[in-house]
Amino acid sequence: MTASDSSAPAPVLILGGGLMGLAIAHQLARRGLQVSVLSRRRSEAAGFVAAGMLAPHAEGLEGALLQLGQLSLNRIPSWVAQIEADSGLPCGLRSTGIVVPFRSAEARDAYPTAAFGEPLDRERLAQELPGINAPWSAGLLFVQDGQIDNRRQLMRALESACVDRGVQFQEGVEVLELIHEQGALSGIRARDSEGGLISLPCRQAVLCSGAWSSRLLPELPVFPVKGQMLSLQTPRGALRRVIFGPGIYMVPRDDGLVVVGATSEPEAGFSEGLTPQGQTRLKEGIAALLPEAIHWPPMERWWGFRPCTPDEGPLLGSSPINGLLLACGHHRNGVLMASATSELIADIASGNAPRNDLAELMPSFRWDRFSN
Repeated sequence: MTASDSSAPAPVLILGGGLMGLAIAHQLARRGLQVSVLSRRRSEAAGFVAAGMLAPHAEGLEGALLQLGQLSLNRIPSWVAQIEADSGLPCGLRSTGIVVPFRSAEARDAYPTAAFGEPLDRERLAQELPGINAPWSAGLLFVQDGQIDNRRQLMRALESACVDRGVQFQEGVEVLELIHEQGALSGIRARDSEGGLISLPCRQAVLCSGAWSSRLLPELPVFPVKGQMLSLQTPRGALRRVIFGPGIYMVPRDDGLVVVGATSEPEAGFSEGLTPQGQTRLKEGIAALLPEAIHWPPMERWWGFRPCTPDEGPLLGSSPINGLLLACGHHRNGVLMASATSELIADIASGNAPRNDLAELMPSFRWDRFSN
């Protein structure tokens, strides 16, 4: 369907073609809605650069953010099954478990989510993480946490699942302005892939433009936190568990690749590119956690921008404009929370009441919660 097809209802516009946009588009299409995804530059999407940890417990989340993470974690197996059924492609979901190392048993026991993990002494820690550096004397094993290969598998499978369900894609489109009259959304203005200005009518849209979301709606307190990452090739089986250390994590894929991340550079804004300082920080983190990994050959290096909010929680649901829904600001937990977020937004957009467990959390993630 094209914008000029006046006989058909205007589709729901998904403003952003990253992981969150694709996940929401897929769920909307499964509910029978016409959907069009507008994407400026797919390679900049956080879904392509994140490590894919599913780690509400290993991250030490608290309060409503932990609850949302747990609800989403529980939904991920069925969500992945839907994507794989529609696409015929694997998503790379793995139940590896995640280990958080500590320098003392006291620090371990004081961790916000310690009650959800299995406590490890030094001997058990070394069994779970052979080669772990000597200063780490205790740990927590969260067997319920895991990972998904978002960079190489999930994103590709989601794209295919969307196409299978009839989602339309408009690539190279930069949304410039939201058009609204008397507080209600009526369309968007954009620049197409050839540089021309276009207008698209719509009564309903979802803003999921990641770290760029506040450019369209300045009221949103979303800002970028740059992160640099790299990958290493390891001997197969050298690392079985994900390691979530302070300031660095190591995520082993099943083919021997280990994803290492990530720096946290809020001062960088939207400054693109790798920096020697950021790469040095990663190397120092690897040496502090797993000294032998310094000798594993590097394979790839990249960077991305986390969409952050003041409390690191997402903005979900209604916005200042009627007809515009929000699904942005997930910080470092976008992959984890994509399943619950896409279900929630798809239910609202299709006129259905969200399930009670998600509905009860919505007040905690209102866009205007920081002004109360």
